[in-house]
Amino acid sequence: MLRTIIVSDYIHVQGTLVRALDDGDIVICTGNREFLGRPISPLSPSEMASPTAIRTAGVAG
Repeated sequence: MLRTIIVSDYIHVQGTLVRALDDGDIVICTGNREFLGRPISPLSPSEMASPTAIRTAGVAG
Protein backbone atom coordinates (compact mmCIF):
# COMPACT_ATOMS: atom_id res chain seq x y z
CA MET A 1 0.00 0.00 0.00
CA LEU A 2 1.41 3.42 -0.96
CA ARG A 3 1.58 5.95 1.86
CA THR A 4 2.75 9.54 2.08
CA ILE A 5 4.62 10.89 5.08
CA ILE A 6 5.75 14.30 6.26
CA VAL A 7 9.50 14.26 6.89
CA SER A 8 9.83 18.02 7.53
CA ASP A 9 7.83 21.20 6.94
CA TYR A 10 8.59 21.17 3.21
CA ILE A 11 9.41 17.53 2.43
CA HIS A 12 6.86 14.78 1.80
CA VAL A 13 7.87 11.28 0.73
CA GLN A 14 5.70 8.59 -0.87
CA GLY A 15 6.46 4.90 -0.78
CA THR A 16 5.34 1.44 0.27
CA LEU A 17 4.37 0.99 3.90
CA VAL A 18 6.99 -1.03 5.81
CA ARG A 19 5.75 -0.77 9.40
CA ALA A 20 3.81 1.41 11.83
CA LEU A 21 5.36 2.48 15.12
CA ASP A 22 3.65 2.82 18.50
CA ASP A 23 4.07 6.62 18.52
CA GLY A 24 2.02 7.03 15.32
CA ASP A 25 4.96 7.43 12.93
CA ILE A 26 5.33 5.03 10.00
CA VAL A 27 8.27 3.74 7.97
CA ILE A 28 7.98 3.68 4.18
CA CYS A 29 10.30 2.33 1.49
CA THR A 30 10.88 4.22 -1.78
CA GLY A 31 12.76 1.35 -3.37
CA ASN A 32 16.18 2.79 -2.50
CA ARG A 33 15.76 3.96 1.09
CA GLU A 34 13.48 3.76 4.08
CA PHE A 35 12.05 6.95 5.57
CA LEU A 36 10.45 7.59 8.95
CA GLY A 37 7.79 10.26 9.33
CA ARG A 38 4.30 11.31 10.29
CA PRO A 39 1.62 9.89 7.95
CA ILE A 40 -0.60 12.27 6.00
CA SER A 41 -4.19 11.34 6.78
CA PRO A 42 -6.48 10.62 3.83
CA LEU A 43 -9.54 12.84 3.38
CA SER A 44 -12.73 11.56 4.96
CA PRO A 45 -15.78 11.01 2.69
CA SER A 46 -17.39 14.21 4.01
CA GLU A 47 -14.23 16.22 3.28
CA MET A 48 -14.08 14.79 -0.24
CA ALA A 49 -17.67 15.91 -0.86
CA SER A 50 -16.85 19.46 0.24
CA PRO A 51 -16.28 21.94 -2.63
CA THR A 52 -13.70 23.69 -0.43
CA ALA A 53 -11.61 20.51 -0.12
CA ILE A 54 -11.71 19.97 -3.88
CA ARG A 55 -10.73 23.58 -4.58
CA THR A 56 -7.92 23.41 -2.01
CA ALA A 57 -6.57 20.25 -3.63
CA GLY A 58 -6.41 22.08 -6.96
CA VAL A 59 -8.92 19.81 -8.70
CA ALA A 60 -11.52 22.46 -9.48
CA GLY A 61 -11.17 26.14 -10.21
